[in-house]
Amino acid sequence: MNASTDRIQRRILLKAPRAKVWRALADAESFGQWFGVKLQGQRFAPGEPAQGYITYPGYEHLLMRVVVQAMEPERRFSFHWHPYAVDPDRDYSHEPPTLVEFALEDGDGGTWLTVTESGFDQVPAERREEAFRMNSGGWDEQVGNIARYVE
Repeated sequence: MNASTDRIQRRILLKAPRAKVWRALADAESFGQWFGVKLQGQRFAPGEPAQGYITYPGYEHLLMRVVVQAMEPERRFSFHWHPYAVDPDRDYSHEPPTLVEFALEDGDGGTWLTVTESGFDQVPAERREEAFRMNSGGWDEQVGNIARYVE
């Protein structure tokens, strides 16, 4: 496993209390608001799937599916998903998913959020590089989105 190709990591100091950041992550509807996915009426629970349509212009036809892995209140939230699963005619269910993990730590005047997506080395070779590149840019945008949402 090569860490530079297998994982994407972003870290940001959010000017918000840990409890507020946790709610933005662990409450499905709140998550959907900053992430850009319709998750109304759903809840996150370990071992359970959640899904909703993307709300970003041009991507509304895409259904985001996750399976929640861990929920450790105010510490860690994680889920599996299929990265950059944007072809509506492709069945991604047979591919190994990546793991997205949000870790929270106390920071000076706020909460450190570390987002790690790992498992890209297992994504099929023909789409691995593009999935990594697109999700890398996506996480740059999403850490800004959660910052605006909680601050």
